[in-house]
Amino acid sequence: MTAPPAPDAHAARPDTGVFQAGDVVLQSGRTFRHMSLVYKTFGTLNAERSNVILYPTSYAAQHTDIEHMVAEGGALDPSKYFIVIANLFGNGLSSSPSNTPWPDVGTRYPDVTYYDAVHVQRRMLAELWGIERVALVYGWSMGAMQAYHWAALFPDAVDRIAVVCGAARCAPHNRVFIEGAAHALMADTAYRDGLFTERPVRGLRAMGRVYAGWALSQTFYREEMWRKLGASSLEDYLVSHWETTFARRDPADLLAQFRTWQTGDISANALYGGDLKKALGAIRARVLLMPGDHDLYFQVDDNRAELSHLRHGDLQPIPSVWGHRAGNPSAVHQPEDRAFIETRVKALLAE
Repeated sequence: MTAPPAPDAHAARPDTGVFQAGDVVLQSGRTFRHMSLVYKTFGTLNAERSNVILYPTSYAAQHTDIEHMVAEGGALDPSKYFIVIANLFGNGLSSSPSNTPWPDVGTRYPDVTYYDAVHVQRRMLAELWGIERVALVYGWSMGAMQAYHWAALFPDAVDRIAVVCGAARCAPHNRVFIEGAAHALMADTAYRDGLFTERPVRGLRAMGRVYAGWALSQTFYREEMWRKLGASSLEDYLVSHWETTFARRDPADLLAQFRTWQTGDISANALYGGDLKKALGAIRARVLLMPGDHDLYFQVDDNRAELSHLRHGDLQPIPSVWGHRAGNPSAVHQPEDRAFIETRVKALLAE
């Protein structure tokens, strides 16, 4: 293995890069050939390599969709920390159905679990920068589930995790929500025998509308808060925001990430044998749990149940009618949500 560059050499490196992981044997036993992970970095790695924050992406998101949380003066402050955004497999940048070559195409695509993803992420940190320990893994939604996997699978390598609108295991009701959104996409006539034969325009629109009912709370819609986003009517909001949100992505990529999400479970591996309590109890990191108090699918009760098995856990629900979207707040439209998250993550980093 090539020695990683000296920490101060990072300033000369481009912010965005690709980690070539090679042929990776997955948890399923399949080999993912020529696996690649796209990343973006902010800040400078210190000499001790002790100021690292890993920030994995969420469902259908690429680094450009979540990097707004990285800001000087904020919790993810690039003037203090070396922040690495890792693009989750299936997002169209890192290895995904849309960019994986033959023969692993279509129904031959090897599904990737969170277990697989975090192991490649750990290799990337070690091989590119010589990083063996991270100060914080911060994640929202699917990113939060990756943070939980880091803490459970590498308990000696993680100081803290911030789980924002996420969980240690995909809950049964969460799986049902995913089934509804996925089957709306697959109901398009373009989906045949497990493959998309053309772009499923109707399916993407239907999936967006299904998702809109889950991502935000009943109160959000009752109070017509979509007007703050510039929509002139509810229909305008559904068309302009939700019918377009997932249409940016390849439909096969969307289904692949759904499969990763549905099978998410920090205990579903040889280390814990499906024993979730054991997996939670093995976590040594300080854990900040921040569910949205109006989130319809990552619920406060799920995190509350997890809390009782953690060594160092703190439950701080986000008081917000933005539902699941409370965990990825824009500074313009959700300043209170962002301030709530920033304040508590700063306190976590100070411990």
